Amino acid sequence: MIKFEHVSKQYRGTPKPALDDVSFEVQRGEFVFLIGSSGSGKTSCLRLILKEDRPSRGAIHVLGQDLGTISTRKVPFFRRNLGVVFQDFRLLPNKTVYQNVAFTLQVIGQSRGFIQEAVPDVLETVGLGGKGDRMPHELSGGEQQRVAIARAVVNKPQILLADEPTGNLDPATSAGIMAVLQRINAAGTTVVMATHEAGLVDQMQKRVIELVGGRIIRDEREAGYGDTVAIPVLKPAPAPAPEQPVVVQLPTGVVAPVAAPAGARIVTAPVTVVAPEVAPPLELGIAERLGLRPTGTEGAPDGADQGGEA
Repeated sequence: MIKFEHVSKQYRGTPKPALDDVSFEVQRGEFVFLIGSSGSGKTSCLRLILKEDRPSRGAIHVLGQDLGTISTRKVPFFRRNLGVVFQDFRLLPNKTVYQNVAFTLQVIGQSRGFIQEAVPDVLETVGLGGKGDRMPHELSGGEQQRVAIARAVVNKPQILLADEPTGNLDPATSAGIMAVLQRINAAGTTVVMATHEAGLVDQMQKRVIELVGGRIIRDEREAGYGDTVAIPVLKPAPAPAPEQPVVVQLPTGVVAPVAAPAGARIVTAPVTVVAPEVAPPLELGIAERLGLRPTGTEGAPDGADQGGEA
């Protein structure tokens, strides 16, 4: 049904490829999740399948056709075999539910009798029976997405592409949309869905193709989202060690300059003087390395007041 052979896609003005040497094959009737973080290449895959983009390298076959050989004139006919569901619904606001779904069939020239039979049937399939006369603004987000799905499958396409179809919906509504997609898949339609919603993927247990940086890092059947590098795991930061203030002991009468180390706590303590002589050179060396000098000591730097900045 769908086959990528060493496909790469480089968009103009970007330093890294959107897809880098991607190869996979989707069989008829499969339900496949494309997962990964934003920018991993999921949407690029769907655009290439739909022939909205051309690969920079490699070959793509869809429904037995080499997409590289399909002329621009024949692209609309090729796309009649593919249905597409987007995250933002893309309904026609001035048309009813029935008219939105029927519009797809009118564009491809289906008869009025076929439309009158097909549209109510597909609305029943997606759970909107009896709501054909409603306007889009009268529907909830989940109902609007069901209309979009009905529009995508009313022509009974062989492949349904879904690009984040539950991205704007709450969890309960998303589960309902996934149930609709499962029913469509059970009827024989191949479904390829791009998503980053781990809960839905874990619940469905379908085939999962994971993309990171435009490359496939995992392709598993009956799989879940798993411990993927696409989801950053936040580890708690280690607790900072308790701050230990610097304690400087000075003889009484010695003043610490303003430029003492940040957080230093200056403690003055009496020192027992054995003889009337200066402190040993080692003590003076420590004081000098800390930038400290006794009050009134000769040789202080020019412009330094006693007790002021050095």
